[in-house]
Amino acid sequence: MLEHGGRLRRAAHRYDIALERWLDLSTGVSPFAWPVPALPADVWQRLPEDDDGLIEAARAYCGATNLLAVAGTQAAIQALPRLRGAARVGIIAPGYAEHAHAWRREGHAVETRHADALIADADRYDVIVLIHPNNPTGECFEIAALLQLHERLASRGGWLVVDEAFIDATPARSLCAHGGRDGLIVLRSVGKFFGLAGARAGFVCALPALLENLRELLGPWTLSGPTRYVLQRALRDRTWQEVARARLIDASMRLAGMLTRQGLAPSAGCAFFQWRIDERAKALHRALAERGVLTRLFEAPASLRFGLPGDDGAFARLERALRDALPQ
Repeated sequence: MLEHGGRLRRAAHRYDIALERWLDLSTGVSPFAWPVPALPADVWQRLPEDDDGLIEAARAYCGATNLLAVAGTQAAIQALPRLRGAARVGIIAPGYAEHAHAWRREGHAVETRHADALIADADRYDVIVLIHPNNPTGECFEIAALLQLHERLASRGGWLVVDEAFIDATPARSLCAHGGRDGLIVLRSVGKFFGLAGARAGFVCALPALLENLRELLGPWTLSGPTRYVLQRALRDRTWQEVARARLIDASMRLAGMLTRQGLAPSAGCAFFQWRIDERAKALHRALAERGVLTRLFEAPASLRFGLPGDDGAFARLERALRDALPQ
């Protein structure tokens, strides 16, 4: 399997630092988690039911008409390549590597390229996969440009797949409201914004026929009863969502300023993380880990992604670790 952030136990073992002593900034999951209430016993005792109100809550939250709940967008990423015959697929790079991995595994011809190259050469592809905002570059796209790209693909029976795992802090940029278009597939995560990565939940927005094919492929009960109970309430909590968006944006700006002050030149980022290209990335990743701070290392280009510290103490700890790890 591919390498991902969040492997805290492995890092604790490798660097011989107890789990509770780590500051884990290796994922893009919000540190400001929605407060999960006590769960009633029957959500553990009954099989999940599709008509429990979750989809209605998700439609209102995403601004979409047609949605399918899935066990994290990863489930959809792995399944979508199985719903097309052999295709030429262009995928944004750098980006979440599971997209290219899934399409290649099903035998499709895959090219990974920068977004501007994919858009310029759209006619050579049957499917284009973009991440919006991109992970790890933070790159964003105008809705009009995405819809124009979709039209070019759909006119030939093609697909535009847009992974919006990090869109929730800027929901006006989402394509979900346009999900009634043939060949447009939008993936929405829940774990990042709500800080509920362990729930393994997300949604796919597309035409009903495609969603039905995806449902048949994934099978019944893709989300557990406890997950459905929690998500329905989180998706309806508009007051918490407004506060969370402001906190994420403020924390990301604060993180960006700190990294710049410590000598890591600005590269990119979004409300959930900051990304820094630096030839010292591998050595810095190791030096921070030796101090109990876990980041996400990328090799091409050599770079680090920093998730958001969750409070003043975490910011102070990261700043101390950077000061110690970076030559002044």
